Amino acid sequence: MARPFKQQRDPQAIPRRPKTNFTKLEGGSDAPPEPTQRLHKLLALAGLGSRRDMEELIATGRITINGETAKVGAAVTQHDVVRLDSRPLRLPFEAELPQVLIYHKPEGEIVSQDDPEGRASVFDKLPRIKQGKWIAIGRLDMNTSGLLIFTNSGELANRFMHPRYEVEREYAVRILGELTEGQMLQLTQGIELEDGIASFNSIHPTGGEGANKWYQVTIKEGRNREVRRLFEAFHLPVSRLMRVRFGPVNLPPRVKRGTMLKLEPKQVVDLLEWAGLPVPKTPMKQLSQREKDKATAVFVPKLRKQRVSVLDRDPNQRNVSQGDSGQRKPQNKTENNVPGSRTDIGSQGMYKKSAPKPNTKRRVRQNSDLSAPRMQHKSDRNRGRG
Repeated sequence: MARPFKQQRDPQAIPRRPKTNFTKLEGGSDAPPEPTQRLHKLLALAGLGSRRDMEELIATGRITINGETAKVGAAVTQHDVVRLDSRPLRLPFEAELPQVLIYHKPEGEIVSQDDPEGRASVFDKLPRIKQGKWIAIGRLDMNTSGLLIFTNSGELANRFMHPRYEVEREYAVRILGELTEGQMLQLTQGIELEDGIASFNSIHPTGGEGANKWYQVTIKEGRNREVRRLFEAFHLPVSRLMRVRFGPVNLPPRVKRGTMLKLEPKQVVDLLEWAGLPVPKTPMKQLSQREKDKATAVFVPKLRKQRVSVLDRDPNQRNVSQGDSGQRKPQNKTENNVPGSRTDIGSQGMYKKSAPKPNTKRRVRQNSDLSAPRMQHKSDRNRGRG
């Protein structure tokens, strides 16, 4: 069979460019340089922790940039590949709107992720978050209730908590006794404590019944048990302490004890503007009325297990399936070795079959009695009738 005619290619035609898997290198001699940002800043924006924690994480050598160990103060571009323990990270070069939660903390819970005594923690109830982790803005003692703020923005949390910003905290205090005018003046001027001079910005009596009196106080510091120690300096023990405001955030009356509320995007933007932080330029997602009602509804958090912090996580630790007791789950049925079962191996290496269990649900037919009259079928009873 003759070969089909092969069409000749025109020599003056423009040759086609072969397809390759190589991409054109970006940036030439005239191209502007790529904008860079500090690595520890991007890690903090991703919600992995504060900037100081991220500097400590980089110093441990667990962060790599394009396969090389990162150094403290390194700058990266959006084309660099950043990994944490060989796991790629998604860094927010374009800032996203952070999430903010308001929690009415009850008494009996601690504000800590690591407690050797295993007490109830507020972090056990926080909802899951896709990017970063929850950061508690300020701490409250175990016996203190009231407003507690959570966010996944390290910069926003630092703006609230750093002493140089002097953000006001407002508390409702109930004491056993009553302050005099001179004692109230002395509390605003300053009292010498073990760790230095401390004072209230303002203090106002708000009433009370019997021997218990209520006071409204504001303070710009967050030392350990500072409010209680100031009252105890006059031998007036605090019987109840509740935080009702932290900076521009007030505890809403509808957020009852043990419930949470997620702030709306508009409220989060107001917080960023108050803190002097850049507001993301990306347009906010348009939500339906049902989604708005669900997003702004007060909810009761559910108890769950939280993730381990990045700094506390062992990079060489392997994921092992564990049960409630912390022991490894058996991979096959032969690891159970329950006595008397099929998996129990005897001395001769044979499997011992256990006795079959009686089936209580099985229907047993009763023995027929020959002396009893036999029941007739319906067809037999009607037989012979016209």
